[in-house]
Amino acid sequence: MRNRDRVMAEHCDLTEVDRAWLDQLIDEWSLLADLAFADLILWVPGVDDNIFWACGQVRPTTGPTSLEDDVVGEDISYDPEHLVTEAYLSGEICHTSGNKLHAGIPVDVTAIPIMDDERCVAVVEMHTNQMGVRAPGALEDAYLEAAQVLIGMVHHHQFPLGGDRRVPWVSPRVGDGMLRVNANGMISYASPNAMSAYRRLGLTSDLYGEDFVSVTKSLLKERGPVERPLAASLAGRGSAEVDLESSTANVRLRVLPLIHEDRPDGLLVLCRDTTELRSRERQLVTKDATIREIHHRVKNNLQTVAALLRLQARRISSPEAKGALDDAMKRVAAIAVVHEILSQDFDSTVFFDDVADRLLRMVGDVAATGGKVRMVRQGSFGSVPADVATSLSLVLTEVCQNAVEHGLKDTSGEVYVRPRQEDGMLIVEVENHGEPLPPDFTIAGSNSLGLSIVSTLVADLKGEFSLASDAERTVATVRVPLS
Repeated sequence: MRNRDRVMAEHCDLTEVDRAWLDQLIDEWSLLADLAFADLILWVPGVDDNIFWACGQVRPTTGPTSLEDDVVGEDISYDPEHLVTEAYLSGEICHTSGNKLHAGIPVDVTAIPIMDDERCVAVVEMHTNQMGVRAPGALEDAYLEAAQVLIGMVHHHQFPLGGDRRVPWVSPRVGDGMLRVNANGMISYASPNAMSAYRRLGLTSDLYGEDFVSVTKSLLKERGPVERPLAASLAGRGSAEVDLESSTANVRLRVLPLIHEDRPDGLLVLCRDTTELRSRERQLVTKDATIREIHHRVKNNLQTVAALLRLQARRISSPEAKGALDDAMKRVAAIAVVHEILSQDFDSTVFFDDVADRLLRMVGDVAATGGKVRMVRQGSFGSVPADVATSLSLVLTEVCQNAVEHGLKDTSGEVYVRPRQEDGMLIVEVENHGEPLPPDFTIAGSNSLGLSIVSTLVADLKGEFSLASDAERTVATVRVPLS
């Protein structure tokens, strides 16, 4: 459970709607922190609304922090003089009268109550380090002007907006580039990084005074079919993220409509040059496709080997040699199943239930020499590392085949496979209700090639393998660490 969830669950009496709203706010509020050059703390009222609990905190990337310590989980108790308490009770935005010293640093503090009609849901406290604030310029003025609009939207329960959620690893931030678009759709400010991004798209003129939608569309002459028209994405009908791609560059925009005094106040547009990121993504896609193709070819080659072994077995009259080739064919086929799964959806892990079900069908079809055998999986293998999956497929095949051939022998019956994950271990029990093991049986003393293969593979995986039997059932247990 996240710290904020724990604080809310243990100390607060918020509705699910309020919690969902505050979660969205915390997902998006780094924008306000960067624009205001301020640390933000989210205070929520406790069950006793004379106590407020800190359930979120964010620091700016555009300026120095004013809070060295993490305050999430701390509280403000019965302090009517505190700015958070004052904002909560008054329902108005409250400021400090001057620079208070915090650890020797002058800090301005603002408390913003989040009002849902007449009810205060929570309070956002802003701490601005005045010692490290840069000299004001066009960039800083544009940031702070946008921050003031966002503060009003937070106060009136209007931010965050609905629409596309931020994607932390790719969504642009304020420092990546910012455009301010007025209510008439004209660009009133473009940061240097935003200008650079548009230059890479092919812009040759200035952005100031240009129509935002028109100038952006003009740079994308060859735009293919898309899920949502570009004009709708750029016009500010809810938060939107859109990727712009030209022959020379890729730029990702995040478009946020602004509201001032309940009227539209233009757009705040963040932009990030993602040319290098998209290039790396394309390389990864190419590598992923190559790896899948390799797995596909390995699977085909293994299936060819299995077919050759099957043909060779048919031409041999010796039952012993024929059985050995049949066993080899099954082992090769078991490995091929893993590569077939990997060729369809390569990943660092394999959802092994699909592999196991195919193997169990194969064992049930070919292992029984008489009677009808039903293979039953009870439980889930879950996700298994790809480098474990191949060995595990052989282990499962051998253990199940052993249960059919030596447990059930020529009779009908069921073999139960019960997998589960527990404390980082995969535990698989294979149970049959056929012939019990001999009284003096030991794995080490057995001359079975299949059991020897299982023991070796499980040991290589740093796991454990055991066989136990009583009058009613025989159980083979495999324990393999997954890390």
